[in-house]
Amino acid sequence: MNRPPADFDLNDLPEARAVRKKGWSVQFIWLIPILAALIGGWLVVKGIMDKGPTVTITFKTAEGLEAGKTKVKYKSVDVGEVKGISLGGRGKDVLVTVELVKEAESRLVEDTRFWVVRPRIAGGMVSGLGTLFSGSYIGVDPGNSVTKRREYVGLEVAPIITGDVPGRQFILRAETLGSRQGGSPIFFRQEAVGSVVAHELNEDGQGVTFKIFVNAPFDQYVHDTTRFWNASGVDVSLDATGIKVDTQSLASILIGGVAFETLLGATKESPAEENHEFHLATTRSEAMKRADTITFPAVMYFTQSLRGLSVGAPLDFRGIAIGEVKALNVELNENKNGFRFPVSVAIYPERLLSLMKHGPPGESEFPQDDASRRARWDNLVANGFRSELKTGNLLTGQLYVAIDFYPDAPKAEIDWTGPVPVLPTISGGFQELQETISNIAKKIEKMPLQEIGTDLRQNLVTLNRTLNSADKLVKHLDADVTPTAKSALEDARKTLQTAEKTLATDSPMQHELQEMLREVNRTLQSLRQLGEYLERHPEALIRGKKEGGQ
Repeated sequence: MNRPPADFDLNDLPEARAVRKKGWSVQFIWLIPILAALIGGWLVVKGIMDKGPTVTITFKTAEGLEAGKTKVKYKSVDVGEVKGISLGGRGKDVLVTVELVKEAESRLVEDTRFWVVRPRIAGGMVSGLGTLFSGSYIGVDPGNSVTKRREYVGLEVAPIITGDVPGRQFILRAETLGSRQGGSPIFFRQEAVGSVVAHELNEDGQGVTFKIFVNAPFDQYVHDTTRFWNASGVDVSLDATGIKVDTQSLASILIGGVAFETLLGATKESPAEENHEFHLATTRSEAMKRADTITFPAVMYFTQSLRGLSVGAPLDFRGIAIGEVKALNVELNENKNGFRFPVSVAIYPERLLSLMKHGPPGESEFPQDDASRRARWDNLVANGFRSELKTGNLLTGQLYVAIDFYPDAPKAEIDWTGPVPVLPTISGGFQELQETISNIAKKIEKMPLQEIGTDLRQNLVTLNRTLNSADKLVKHLDADVTPTAKSALEDARKTLQTAEKTLATDSPMQHELQEMLREVNRTLQSLRQLGEYLERHPEALIRGKKEGGQ
């Protein structure tokens, strides 16, 4: 037990005083958790306020998608993330829950589209190769509608054209699909200016509807009168004008395509409106045909073979197509003892009347009432207006119907009693040639070929005998005459050699001849002197020469 020291004094202890108890006070250490709670609350509120919209997208499969990892991208920028994946009500579809950034709230409208970007090779195009390393992601194409939406059905493939590409969409109606598909190019003067967006079979099953997109500024070349045609593969046509081969590009050969062109004079028209419908022709020639508003149907009967004549063959008037063949048929002739071949044609009077206009431009054209039309055609036929089949190409054997004036043609009239008028025809071309050859063959058949052959054989025997006699004569000449002729030639050669020696310059005969010529020369000189003397002294002939006289 401790005891106080001896010198300890209790009076030295301090006096105790009562102090009033103070109120509760906040310690500084508590400011940190309070501030953290405030910051946490602010972050929670901010997170709630900044949280983007959530949408549900239905896909056929969730291949390549993963919750918490798969991103949603627009123009390669992350705009959302997949938050959950679940099966649909019947297990046939996949429901993908996607959370987007807040800025995407205004673009979640009715025509917004979603699709999964994966590596694809289709239609001659390769897409999504970047996902081989980064993984699949969901692409989005914001729409322009004003109707809000939160549930979507995802596309199985990426759209060919997105909403931010300038241009316009048009509708094409065709009979068949052909090789055209989504992504097939659209050509204008052999330049790719757009693509086929989609196609579907018509509800009545009688055709196919295509949606195409033409990029700006090429969409301004599409007018109401623009013609579209199939540019797939290689277009090979065989008609009366020959063989034609046409194609747009290598791409159109592989994956098909569509081409368009505007008629001359129509470029001044305003461009066609969005989703304007056009007919898709099979070939360019079909698409660019003149649009005739008036058609004059008729029938022409031919007795010759129609091989080489096809539907669509031209009805030609001096190089101008004024119609075309619509159908070919066969029927018994009027006497029921043979066949004739009716050819149904469509004549376009506008083309023909444009050639027959008279007077100043803009004045009266030919009346189009039935009576006037019949009178004109009757007058034409009365002046030899006939039709015949002609060969358009000797290589292909294709035929066409030629219509022209034949003044020497037999008289005929148009039969107006039937459903369509029957125009008179004449035989021509190969039929005339065949008839000529047939007539020649008949004449040859009537010739006494057997008698001619017998006489010819006898003449040949006589000629053979004559040739044998000539051969014997030649042999006789060779055996008898030839040696004699050879001897005569030898004698002639010897005579020539002798003459040559005689006439040589150093021969004696040549010397004697020269001496004789000198003597003759001296004699001539003497005669000349005598003549001169007698001319001076003619009396010398009587008296004689005087002595010493000159």
